[in-house]
Amino acid sequence: MTDGRDRLLAEREVRQDCVSGTASAALHGLLDAPGDPPRPGEALPPLWHWLAFLPDQAQRFLGADGHPMVGSFIPEDRPPRRMFAGGRIAFAGDLVVGRTIKRSSRATSVTSKEGKTGSLLFVEVTHDLRTEGGGVVTDTQDIVYRQADTAPSPSSEQLPAPAPVERPDATWSIELLPAPTLLFRFSALTYNAHRIHYDRPYATGTEGYPGLVVHGPLQAIGLAEVVRRHLPSRRIASFTFRARQPAFDGSPILLCGRLAEVDTVELQAVSGASGTTMTATATLTPPID
Repeated sequence: MTDGRDRLLAEREVRQDCVSGTASAALHGLLDAPGDPPRPGEALPPLWHWLAFLPDQAQRFLGADGHPMVGSFIPEDRPPRRMFAGGRIAFAGDLVVGRTIKRSSRATSVTSKEGKTGSLLFVEVTHDLRTEGGGVVTDTQDIVYRQADTAPSPSSEQLPAPAPVERPDATWSIELLPAPTLLFRFSALTYNAHRIHYDRPYATGTEGYPGLVVHGPLQAIGLAEVVRRHLPSRRIASFTFRARQPAFDGSPILLCGRLAEVDTVELQAVSGASGTTMTATATLTPPID
């Protein structure tokens, strides 16, 4: 794996793209966000840059799970299951709807570990995004590859039952209802072909989940929305998030936040069936007098 690790760390990728007004309006509608969607020329909300730089591998290069088998920063000798584990994002100026974004990407860390289910491979990828006018975003993502589970697939009787969400100590909250239609639309909007999000027989019968899996990026965007909607006069300077356990369709998710310090918001996604599925911290810029 040493040669492959060195190859990953030596890779560099530079691309140009933008978040169109159409894509911005689509995510605004998917989130049931209030008011009008961000229009071309307006600031892009935090984390909405994930609507750009979508995967573009040809269909023949997708694996059985829907993930690309080849491409930038994909290890050659890797465990078969891929998870988006978390990340750290720093915002220095706004990206803008409709404005060209230049992204420079590199793998910044490749680490092997042993977990409960076998070998784990952690790949950290850092994206530097810049646009005219001074918008700069540094997006570091943690990708984990793990072994396939050998446990029997769950039966339909083991699907998580919808349950009321126990509200944590929070000041603000948004309820997210992860219906299959929501998960399908988010997969389509981000061009994410991973079958665990929309193919129930595959998710339950092959990967052993009790239902469709709610996207980690969708939960992270939702947590950032808590800050944007309840503190509209403040800007997010940095956003750190970590997936704790999977969330599944059929059970509401409460996206919660509270001001821990004057410039820090603690955030938590809580599912009625799974408990805490993601935690995050948003650091805010000083208030404008």
